[in-house]
Amino acid sequence: MQTLIPDVLTFVVFLVLLSLIRPLLGEYMARVFSAKLLPGEALICKVLGIDPQKEMNWKEYAFHLLSFNILGMVVLFLLLVFQGYLPLNPQGFGGFSWNLALNTAVSFTTNTNWQAYSGENTISYLSQMMGLAVQNFLSASTGIVVVLALLRGITRAETPYIGNFWVDITRATLYVLLPISVFGAIFLVSQGVIQNLDPYVKVKLLDPAFGGKEQIIPMGPVASQEVIKLLGTNGGGFFGANSAHPFENPTPLSNFFECLLMLMIPASLTYTFGKLTGRRRLGLVLYGVMLAIFVSALIFEYLYMSKPHPDFARMGIEGPYVEGQETRFGISGSALFGVVTDSAETGAVNGMFDSYLPLAGMIPLMLMALGVAFGGVGAGLYGMIAYMIISAFIAGLMVGRVPEFLQKKLYPRDMWASVIAALTSTFLILFLSSVALKTKAGTTSILNPGPHGITEVLYAYTSTANNNGSAFAGLNANTIFYNLSTAFAMFVGRYVPIVALLFLAGSFSHKKTVPQSPHNLREDSLVFAIWLIFVILLINVLGLFPALSMGPVLEHFLLYAGN
Repeated sequence: MQTLIPDVLTFVVFLVLLSLIRPLLGEYMARVFSAKLLPGEALICKVLGIDPQKEMNWKEYAFHLLSFNILGMVVLFLLLVFQGYLPLNPQGFGGFSWNLALNTAVSFTTNTNWQAYSGENTISYLSQMMGLAVQNFLSASTGIVVVLALLRGITRAETPYIGNFWVDITRATLYVLLPISVFGAIFLVSQGVIQNLDPYVKVKLLDPAFGGKEQIIPMGPVASQEVIKLLGTNGGGFFGANSAHPFENPTPLSNFFECLLMLMIPASLTYTFGKLTGRRRLGLVLYGVMLAIFVSALIFEYLYMSKPHPDFARMGIEGPYVEGQETRFGISGSALFGVVTDSAETGAVNGMFDSYLPLAGMIPLMLMALGVAFGGVGAGLYGMIAYMIISAFIAGLMVGRVPEFLQKKLYPRDMWASVIAALTSTFLILFLSSVALKTKAGTTSILNPGPHGITEVLYAYTSTANNNGSAFAGLNANTIFYNLSTAFAMFVGRYVPIVALLFLAGSFSHKKTVPQSPHNLREDSLVFAIWLIFVILLINVLGLFPALSMGPVLEHFLLYAGN
């Protein structure tokens, strides 16, 4: 524990910088999304035949969103299947199988970036740039526009309209994601992240007796994809090792910067929420709730990663168990990145969660399941709003009042939509994990028997149902069963909550605003913040603890019992 003070200082500096970025970026996004017409926007709308003044109701908004995303899936699917016939393929990679192409197309379009392949030996530069990188931008923008539609529904009254999907997604892409990505990519290149279109390089080994005489070093346009992979909370690595690869994340400084990239927009959206709704204090409360869960997880993750392996401890070997970690990042860099990536539903990794001690691996799993601290770009905030509505409803019933949320009365249809948005992923996790563990097609891919194998399956479906994309590497996921079942989890886990929340936006926009009741629990109070944390933890613990008790919890007790 000699590095405790430097590690704590690293965490403190990270949290301070994040808190400083939040109001700056949040204010900028609020201005972008509330402006009447931005530079260049009129020309884009004219070329595409879009009327920026024409707004949509929730059904029209959902239709355009789903159509746009499904079209993106089809284009990406065809690009991957036929990449062997297309240019910018210096290694001559063939096309994907239909099931892997389908899985990958759904994965990147839904902001999940689950990868059942290793990028450096499977996918061409053209597919990386025109396929995966494009969807990294558009899937992140999709999450942002859902939040915007929901905020309009909350703030407007007696109108069916919640905005224009095409205007929203254009602004999110061109005026938020692209500018930050340009500057972020330049910084990553300065740290050593590669950016080229060169063929792979063959080099002679310094020690020819070790594993052959030559080594192939992969190349590619990494920096331009790395930055949006993190900024858009996508997570799909250019290389199979993801951000553990030195060409994606070469230095401790790049590691720190990549962590900031992942939380930058989710944290700032809480400020944007407060600004656009006229409730800045509530935006601060939301940030505080997310931060409280995040910091708690970071503390536990750091403590568990600092522990020795019990088998080594019994042999008198002291020191932390560091298998699965990159030595250039150390415990603090690995713990910070691991907690950030799963709290932000990014799925990028700079170490191997599968090799961590059981409870150190369970923390990222639980953060994925929560999905709201801070959650993905847009997805974390709209998921948090669903939990806020559930919390406000329960609190209203407890004091014998008609439940309200932000001066809008709550009705059964609102609760159905909120519960569907909050519990869809939990249902998918439990249902698909049960199917996988009960069928031969599912169990044959488990490379580690016992509770660790259960954790690998549970992690896979938690990751895909919550649009995270990280994995415990001991599961062979490139099979027809897992390609199709995880694709189903990604599609349903993404679009069912989105449609439910757009319905909620339409429901709220129709309602009248009622005076704030002095008897209801104020949403911007400390008591509501504590109540919200309790409801979030209660819903997820009740849903997932039985499964966790058969996986990482059981493995922990067996390991420390010497079995």
